[in-house]
Amino acid sequence: MSEPTPLEPTRSQKVLGVAVAALLVLGAGFGLGRCTAGAPEPEHAHAEPADEAQTWTCSMHPQIRQRGPGSCPICGMDLIPVTSDDDDAPNRVSLSERARALAGIRTSPVRRLAGGSGSVRLLGRVDYDETTLTTITTWIGGRIDRLHLNVTGAQARRGQTVATLYSPEVYAAQQDLITAKRQVDRLASSSELARSAANASLEAARQRLRLLGIPDAEITRMESQPRPDRQVAIRSPFAGTVIERLATEGSYVQTGTPLYRIADLSRLWVQLDAYESDLGQLTVGQTVEMRVEALPGETFEGRVAFIDPVIDARRRTARVRIELSNPGQRLRPGMFVEANLSAGDASGDAAQPLVVPATAPLFTGRRSVVYVQVPDATRPTYEARVVRLGPRVGDVFPVVAGLNERDVVVTEGAFALDADLQIRGGDSMMTGGDDRSAGPYDGAIDAPEAWDQGLRPIVDAYLQMQARLADDDADGARAAAGRLLEAVDAFEPTEPAEAMTAWEPIERHLAMHARLARDATSIEAVRAQFEPLSVQIATLLQTFGNPTATALRVAYCPMAFDNRGAQWVQTQEEVDNAYFGSAMRTCGDIRAVVEPGGHLPAEAPATDAARAPMTGGHTH
Repeated sequence: MSEPTPLEPTRSQKVLGVAVAALLVLGAGFGLGRCTAGAPEPEHAHAEPADEAQTWTCSMHPQIRQRGPGSCPICGMDLIPVTSDDDDAPNRVSLSERARALAGIRTSPVRRLAGGSGSVRLLGRVDYDETTLTTITTWIGGRIDRLHLNVTGAQARRGQTVATLYSPEVYAAQQDLITAKRQVDRLASSSELARSAANASLEAARQRLRLLGIPDAEITRMESQPRPDRQVAIRSPFAGTVIERLATEGSYVQTGTPLYRIADLSRLWVQLDAYESDLGQLTVGQTVEMRVEALPGETFEGRVAFIDPVIDARRRTARVRIELSNPGQRLRPGMFVEANLSAGDASGDAAQPLVVPATAPLFTGRRSVVYVQVPDATRPTYEARVVRLGPRVGDVFPVVAGLNERDVVVTEGAFALDADLQIRGGDSMMTGGDDRSAGPYDGAIDAPEAWDQGLRPIVDAYLQMQARLADDDADGARAAAGRLLEAVDAFEPTEPAEAMTAWEPIERHLAMHARLARDATSIEAVRAQFEPLSVQIATLLQTFGNPTATALRVAYCPMAFDNRGAQWVQTQEEVDNAYFGSAMRTCGDIRAVVEPGGHLPAEAPATDAARAPMTGGHTH
């Protein structure tokens, strides 16, 4: 128990004071009773004294509620009275100065991004140059015997062999070519009519191969072969970096089937988000100075190439495109960018967007809550407020709606405030619904109920695969991968268009890696495919939400794959490691919890999830 302050009475003094007061009240009552004997009893004579209605609580354990002073049964601290204003506002929490210090509450004012006079500061990300995105396809049908570029990120050269196919059609055409060539040689000394017919047959065989995409040099080589080649080389007509592999070895393809998507990373775009107040100061051709978070101390220069004529209705921003060269490929798509654009009529900081520190908001699903300090309160008081945020950039979130520049937000200790509000039955972040129109989760989609019914078997099969891998059951994991593949093939939605666009790449990758896992020959190979499957399942939870009837937990093991680290999704509350199994089954931690119908946030923070799991996913 803490020592009483000089201004606070000790417990013995409190007890003595109560006893003396009780004697005085009894004496006064006795005397008053003698004076008023026989008089009618007042209407409110039996009302409870005000002191009996006083509630006392613990500053560190607000769930403790008593009708009088004393010690907290959990930590032994002195209880403090609950003032009447604590329970008046369902979204407010009031603390004593001592409780505020013990809870570690820290605040920060809402501010605008700093920007010098005559400049506009914008935030954005590095992106692919869409004009360099190309797809390598097959120009013949057949079976893929070998893929020469096996991993994303590999470099493709123009004219390089990227795949080897067995094509029955090319095989037959080459056989005809060899036969026609032999016939020409055999009739070299025959009549003109016979030689002419043989040459016509040879030219027809050559033309057939040309139509199949075989170059003339290759046709000439084929003519001299004693027998047809069983394999045909597919060469890349482009140079670039593989950003997506779309085919697998052993699969049958048709003419025009995509094999790889590649991009030329020597040229990139920077996509900046400009608020409405900035657009009047921006023009095509403006000079842009950019700083990249991943390359501190360096600056890059470009010019505005395009300003989107359409405003995003939800985020109230327009996309500004910067085109720049990328020698050495030091810039990579996805990097955060801070840009300063020269603007002759800029009005300084007043035109910059409001931002809050990344530690201020609490996320549940797509609902963002911050605690705002109530001004002019008699003691520290904080109000829960739902806000709308833009995408995180660095250590701040841009504020779209819900806060003003004069507000002061809680940056540390918000969980303690929310826990107190929740215990008292107030409007905490846990009691509100999933805000479908707010939050920094741009890819989340509200799909029809039929989508949940179709996605549920896919997630269930994945969870079965995770459980079997944790049990070191290779056969069971392969069987679950087969069920996952069947569930993906069975789900054939046709609308809405937005959901279909988001589902297509997830479906393609799930099917590819599930097939590879099903056909794997060892449990290590199954686990190698389980990692990309986990990435796609996490994307599914971010985009379409949790379609199951149980809470799903995103776990992370930093030691997986030679300390590279990997995540997975499970139902168990305790870590059940699918990458190590019985060797280190509890290695890792829970990073996020996704309740049924909730969405996984786009970035699950790498912190100790055991401290405060949340309904939507984030843990701090």
